Amino acid sequence: MRCHVSFTPAEAVSAPFGIVIDVMRATSTIVQALASGYRRVLSCAEIDDARALKEELGDAAITGGEREAQRIVGFEAGASPREFLEPRAETLILSTTNGTRAIVSATEGCGEVVLGSLLNLDAVAALARERGEDTVILCAGYKDAFAIDDAYCAGRIVALLGAERTDAAVAAEAIAARYPNAVDGINARTYGPPGLEEDIAWVARESVLDVVPRFARMVGPAAEVML
Repeated sequence: MRCHVSFTPAEAVSAPFGIVIDVMRATSTIVQALASGYRRVLSCAEIDDARALKEELGDAAITGGEREAQRIVGFEAGASPREFLEPRAETLILSTTNGTRAIVSATEGCGEVVLGSLLNLDAVAALARERGEDTVILCAGYKDAFAIDDAYCAGRIVALLGAERTDAAVAAEAIAARYPNAVDGINARTYGPPGLEEDIAWVARESVLDVVPRFARMVGPAAEVML
């Protein structure tokens, strides 16, 4: 088993097993939503795709998402995991600045795609070890650039895999070891808009959810993610 970390979406990497990370906040939010009882999440790269799916599904779905950490106009929810503690429909249609785009992209290069975060850290690492296949950890980053919070989370997963590591995986593990706790690792990134402190504290909780969201199929332009 060999592990590689792709720090930005611009790095085209394929592997039998892929773990997508957008710790602030898309993958953390999807982990939370599915653990809370949503049946599926439709991850959309584009806002218009999300709106079209909402028009098609009606009351069976709600829309959630953000651009630049601000709720999308006309959407029923933002992208905070704290907004999805109780299901309001069977389907969440989600579109975010970085994470949902990374999920859609990952489906093109990996045999199996799952979502990782600190919330399900132990569960996602255990599944990767069980699969025993070459694994790539795909960081959503920020607008195609490196984001240290995702690199920190990737390094935490690398440390649990016990796999042969590429240089990038070694670097991610070194980044994770640099910070004594998860809040510090996430806060190492410079966040633009204020008001994310409660979400940072929420997504920094480690291994509190024993679920691993998995890509199931494409529904039009959206990646359907389920447990």
